[in-house]
Amino acid sequence: MSRTSLEPVGNRLLAMLPRVEYERLLPHLERVSFALGEVIYESGGQQSYIYFPTTVIISLLYLMENGSSAEMGVAGNEGLVGVALFMGGETVPNRAVVQSAGDAFRMKTKVLQEEFARGGTFQRSLLRYTQALMTQMSQTAVCNRLHTVEQQLCRWLLLSRDRLDTDELVMTQELIANMLGVRREGVTHAAGRLQENGLISYVRGHITILDRGGLEAAVCECYGVVKDEYDRLLV
Repeated sequence: MSRTSLEPVGNRLLAMLPRVEYERLLPHLERVSFALGEVIYESGGQQSYIYFPTTVIISLLYLMENGSSAEMGVAGNEGLVGVALFMGGETVPNRAVVQSAGDAFRMKTKVLQEEFARGGTFQRSLLRYTQALMTQMSQTAVCNRLHTVEQQLCRWLLLSRDRLDTDELVMTQELIANMLGVRREGVTHAAGRLQENGLISYVRGHITILDRGGLEAAVCECYGVVKDEYDRLLV
């Protein structure tokens, strides 16, 4: 993980702050970079920082005793990673893994908690984001239970694309299978179907979205529910 001293840009929550609140936080924000597959924190561990993604996408995973995992939610430039730190928890309940390499800004836990206690726009924005994240987690549970792997993959690709400035996604089928909590063969079959229909191109860990409209037509209702809630709350 490397650091630079660039001024924070590219995160929706930070961009929503009034100038006074933003300038108060600015000295405490540090840019960090993450590699694909990097583990940011483990379930049950104490977290020293909260993260505001800019170009990185981070998956929140629940890890079972047998080592299997499934994604509960995803965070990108619309939000943050570390909700437990301002909701009263001292440890995190899940694993956080980098789904798409990129940058974020981090802030020490103590600074976060002090600023949150002030109230104001910062506190309101973090609470509204938490509500949106809870909707995403609930809808993910429903989707994983009721919808096909192909529909889940469409949802996952669209949610990822919404958090990036490119149609090019770098991720392996094994990583996708771990995120969705399904067998790799299921992802291979679903990705093959989407490729046959001209919606994506998949070559050696690189997925290119060719037809976003087609993906939106093929996805289940879960994507729209989550997107609408984020758009409603994060304004």
